[in-house]
Amino acid sequence: MLTAALLVPLLGALALVVRPRWTARAARGFATAVAAVPLMLLLLAWLRFDPAGPLFQLVEEAPWIPSLGVGYRLGVDGIALAVAAMSALVFTAAAAYPVETLGRPRSYYAWLLFLEAVSLGVFLALDLLLFYVFFDLGLVGMYFLIGRWGHGDARRSALKFFLYTLAGSLVMLLAILALYLASDPRTFDMRRLIAQQPLAGAGTAAGLALLGLVIGLGIKTPLVPVHTWLPPAHVDAPGPVSAILAGVLLKMGTYGLIRIPYSMMRDTFERYALALAIVAAVSIVYGALVALGQRNLKRRIAYTSVNHMGYAVLGIAAAGGLARGAAEHARAVALTGATVEMVAHGLITGSLFLIAGSFWQRGEEYDLGAFGGLAAKAPRLAAATTVAAFASLGLPGLAGFVAEVQIFAGTFGVWPWLAGIALLGVLITAALFLLLLQQLFFGTLPARWESFPDLARSERWVLGVLLALVVVIGVYPRFLLTLIEATTGLLVGTP
Repeated sequence: MLTAALLVPLLGALALVVRPRWTARAARGFATAVAAVPLMLLLLAWLRFDPAGPLFQLVEEAPWIPSLGVGYRLGVDGIALAVAAMSALVFTAAAAYPVETLGRPRSYYAWLLFLEAVSLGVFLALDLLLFYVFFDLGLVGMYFLIGRWGHGDARRSALKFFLYTLAGSLVMLLAILALYLASDPRTFDMRRLIAQQPLAGAGTAAGLALLGLVIGLGIKTPLVPVHTWLPPAHVDAPGPVSAILAGVLLKMGTYGLIRIPYSMMRDTFERYALALAIVAAVSIVYGALVALGQRNLKRRIAYTSVNHMGYAVLGIAAAGGLARGAAEHARAVALTGATVEMVAHGLITGSLFLIAGSFWQRGEEYDLGAFGGLAAKAPRLAAATTVAAFASLGLPGLAGFVAEVQIFAGTFGVWPWLAGIALLGVLITAALFLLLLQQLFFGTLPARWESFPDLARSERWVLGVLLALVVVIGVYPRFLLTLIEATTGLLVGTP
């Protein structure tokens, strides 16, 4: 089942490449149908997953390089399954959303499907080297999607994205090799590495390995100060590609923090958890403040990703701090909140970037000062943007609140003072999104937008599904929490 979830998009990409005659509409419809297959398979896996069962389930494996302990190993726990299912949904939405393919629909949708396959591979891999292979291949797909179909200085933005994240992944590779060389017997099997804790008590070597992992995954997340590749990549990418970048690729960083250093280096992670939490708090407040000062719609949304991914990292750090004692329940809550934040951010910020793409399609403009008074002209667009904005600022009854309340509750049980500092980010985020809604939809309508069209049917359907799920998670999160808590309880060590 998991292999099929990776193989179907790859075969779909191949079909787009080898068959020369595709209209833009046919390529889009085909890509949407193919992208939806992994989503269906992962939902079926969700139904088959046993919350009371072992940590990793639905395992598929075969020898790959036996002499090095490398295997083709796929499997899921509750965290991986939740994030992978969300990612498959975001890819399906991005494929279905209208976009200008510049006369090259075949290659655009082929790269999109390729990127879906390797991105899901990151979340489903149970072999550390296979994880790294998928992690790096994701750079290739995103590089071409930004560089060939972006606007503005797209090639420069794509190059900066590629070089930053490649440098981070190379540093991470050194840390992965350190884990491999410290294991006995030597293996890249994630299950064995979690059980062995190979660098436990290794002192300086363990600290350097943790630093390499945090740098590589922190660039991907991204954390301050290694975040500067993100705003230009978002601004110059097409709307659906930005939705994938924010909704899926950033999660590789936070998911990797849970899967590798948190799970495989528990003692070392505990020792440096407070330092990571402080970096996360800086990212939360800095990201919100800088977003507040942006006049470019996409740049503002991009900096909120720095802010929101800081919440996820804060929850992960809190889950690793004070690993023994009375804070165990708080740590489990923080890790659950971090995972829900990954899911919620993918849906919410993915929707916001799709909406930004709709603005670009209608006027090739992101300057917030150029808009105003659009609520009467485009009420459906205004409604969708309002729901996504309120979800992003953490309004109760929406998915963002479910995530953030658990992160702050868990962090408060470990570092109360740090939770108080991070709460400033929520206040600033509320201000920046309320100002965004005022600038876009209220006030005087500029003459150039007199014929501004509302959302088309395909846009309404895509945004409707994403935002409906945001509401469902906000009102009834139990179906998601049951899946995630089964894993966080095992990882943290609570019953």
